[in-house]
Formats: sequence, structure tokens, C-alpha cells
Amino acid sequence: MSNEMEPREPVTSRKAPLLPRGGWLLPTCILCTNGFFSNLRPSEPFLTPYLLGPDKNLTERQVFNEVYPVWTYSYLLLLFPVFITTDYLRYKPVIVLQGLSLIITWFMLLYAQGTLAIQFLEFFYGISTATEIAYYSYIYSMVEPRVYQKVTSYCRTATLTGFTVGSVTGQVLRSVAHWSLFSLNVISLISVSIAFSTAWFLPMPRKSLFFHQSLIDGKESKRGEYEKKGNQQNGDLECAAEEIEARVPLNTNLHYVAGKFTAKVTLVTVLRALWKDFLHCYSSRTLLCWSVWWALSTCGYFQVVNYSQGLWEMVAPSSQSEIYNGSVEAVATLLGAVAVFIVGYIKISWSTWGELLLAAFAMIIAVTVYIMDVVGNIWVCYVMYVLFRSIYMILITIATFQIAANLSMECYALVFGVNTFIALVLQTLMTVIVVDSCGLGLDLFTQFKIYAGYFAVISIVFFVSAVSHIVKNCRRPKQDTLDSSGT
Repeated sequence: MSNEMEPREPVTSRKAPLLPRGGWLLPTCILCTNGFFSNLRPSEPFLTPYLLGPDKNLTERQVFNEVYPVWTYSYLLLLFPVFITTDYLRYKPVIVLQGLSLIITWFMLLYAQGTLAIQFLEFFYGISTATEIAYYSYIYSMVEPRVYQKVTSYCRTATLTGFTVGSVTGQVLRSVAHWSLFSLNVISLISVSIAFSTAWFLPMPRKSLFFHQSLIDGKESKRGEYEKKGNQQNGDLECAAEEIEARVPLNTNLHYVAGKFTAKVTLVTVLRALWKDFLHCYSSRTLLCWSVWWALSTCGYFQVVNYSQGLWEMVAPSSQSEIYNGSVEAVATLLGAVAVFIVGYIKISWSTWGELLLAAFAMIIAVTVYIMDVVGNIWVCYVMYVLFRSIYMILITIATFQIAANLSMECYALVFGVNTFIALVLQTLMTVIVVDSCGLGLDLFTQFKIYAGYFAVISIVFFVSAVSHIVKNCRRPKQDTLDSSGT
């Protein structure tokens, strides 16, 4: 089980004073508390040793080829329905569902026995992963655009801090206090239970991106002007309603409730709007390029992170030596966060050199995964894993910025969802063919060689594309000169 670093939502130009000035603080604090405790799970870096140990007594083949693939399948199956349901239910109920699914997951980790029960556990973890979209979307329905960047930073920091504190806590309790892995899972269950309880205190949003929208920016002030006109109040309000209705998309039902105009949008309307935005967004070569890299690399990232603990267990079994999985995860997260921060200050023409840099870093990632696989030294594995995650965090941050730079919040949510869906489809195909016992069911060392080759292929594809793009740009000025001279 793993948590990828989720991309940041962009700042948009929407103007909707949802809360009074300073009113963003309460929901942001509650949401950050929820994110901190839902990610504070000391036992997660030690999941594979726990499943292979005496508490669950599963075999390596059962864990790697029969149990872990269930998370991939359930995540893919639930992603799109959860995306639509989250918007329709206005986020909060789905955040509550996420907390409940985490409680069920860790309760089953403590008491469930047998392969089938652990497979159900992975399904519930798939629910919690798919519903993370509610956590990362909720705050934008509650605050004004002017504080989007601020609240985004707070929410991302809370999740990263929770994950880091959980990893360090798990390592200290395991190595210094010699707590059992069962006890670490108890702490994780308590932590996710606290997160579940905090979710109930979140204010219920009045709007969402698609199903529950405010129709016109500034309509409240226009209505206020009409109300000041005494004798013309009723007639002017009718004019305001007609003006609003004229600007509402087709297939939208207009309602006047509690002194406010709202839109009731049908599922067909939402799907049509999503399809139109999809065609518009992916018509851009730049956006398509970064999206392709996002989907391809995220697929490989999921596979490497999900099975790294298994590889470490094969290189240095926890029953024979001390393990430092928690420390490694904490260091990888912190270094990745620092690297991402530094990237924000790097000045480079990404439109010109972006593809070439993606190709170069993808090859470095391929080398780190290959070294992790063939060297057979646990410390080399740890170092390569930290380098792998840090590079991925840097590149996914750059891709996020490049994609979000010229997109509205609605389009960004769509592009993020489509890219993640494609990544999961590719990951599912890879899992079925390479990992699942119904497919080839390869051992972990062979799997990691395939993952290294996968990133090498990505590097070659982007290198060819980059060279082609650079050559085309170099030839264009010469062609323009010839055209202007009339020869």
C-alpha cells in the first residue's frame, strides 16, 4: 500500500465569496487535522514483513502475486464512479467514507486471517485511495480563489507531515522500544479513527465543481441592487432571473431557494461538459506530452513503490536482520519535499527543454531501479529508493505546473482524473501480465528488471520526441526566411 504524492490544484479566476474574510481558517484546520492523522500510520512501512511474519503467516507468492494486485484492480474500478459521486455528494460524505474504509482496513490487518480476508482488506484500502480525491477537492468549494495557494500548501504539508511522523514513529518504536508490528498497527488504527472523527466536523459545502454550481459571478451584488429599488423589486428580480437563465448552460434546471439562484445539473450535462473539455485540453501538444509522461511514469512509480518492501524483504529478511523501512520512507519524503521546493526557483524553458529533461531523468530512474534489483545490498536498495522517489516527486511537480498553468480548475480536475485513470489502466495490465498468479506470476527480482526496462523505454520515447521537436523548431526559422524572401 502506498500514497503517491498528489498534484496541487491550480489557482483559478473564479470569483465566489464562499466564506467571510478569514472564514477559510476553520475548515482548513479541520481538513489538515484529518489529513495528518489519516496519514500517520506507523505500521505502513512494515506492511510486507507483517504479512509474511507469524501474525498472518502468508507466503511470498500469496502476498505479492495474489494479495497486492487486488489494490490495483479495486482502485481502477472505483476511480471514475468515486470521481462523479464525490462531486454529486459535495465531498464531505466521501471524506467520511475514506475514514471509515481506513478503519476497516486496519481493523482487518489486526484480526483478519487467510488470503481471501487480506484480499478484501486490499479492496477496502482501494476505496480509501480512490476517495482521496474528496480530500484534495473539498477545500476549493469552501474558500475564495485568492487563498487557493495558501490552503493547498497547508493541506499538502499536513499529509506529508503525517506520513513522515508516522514513518519515524514506527521506526523508533520498532528499533528502539522493540514494539511488535501488531502494536504498530494498533497505533495506526487509533490514528485513522481520529481522522474519521474529525471528518464529521467539516462544514458541508454549498457547491461543487459540476453538479452544484453558483451560476454567475457577482450575482449576489446585482440582486442586492435590485432589492434596493422599492417599487420595482419584483419586476427587477424577474429580469435578473431571466438574465441568469439566459446564461445558464442547456439541460440545467434553475431554482430559487432561500433567496439564492442555484443550478441543478444532470449527469448527462456533466458528462457532455467533461467530454467537451477533454477534447479541448488534449488538443494541445504541450499538455498532451506532459500528460503522457504523467500517466506512463505514475504507472511505473506505483509498481515500484508497492513492491519495494517485498524486494527489501527478499534482500534482507526481517527475521534475520534489523530493518529500517520507516526511516527510509521518512527520508525519501523529506528529501522529495525539499527537492520540490527548490524546483520552484529553477528558471528554465520547459517548453523547449522539458521533453529532453524528462528523457534524461527517466533514464536515471531506470538505472536506480535496476541497481536496486541486481546489487543485493539492502543499503544500496535504500539509497536507490530514496533517489527514485525524489526524482519522481520533482518531475511530477513540474508536470503538474505545466499542465495546470493554463487550465481552469474544472479542466485540471478532468485532466488529473484522466491521467490517473490511464496510469491505473496501464498498471492493471502490467499487474495482470507480470505480477498476478493468473498471469506470469514472476518473482520480484524479475519484476524489477521489467520495471527498469519500462522506464528505459519511456526515456527513449521522450528522447526521440524531444530531438524531433528541437529539429523542427530549428528548421522553422529557415523556412520562414525562405517564405518571406519569396524564393
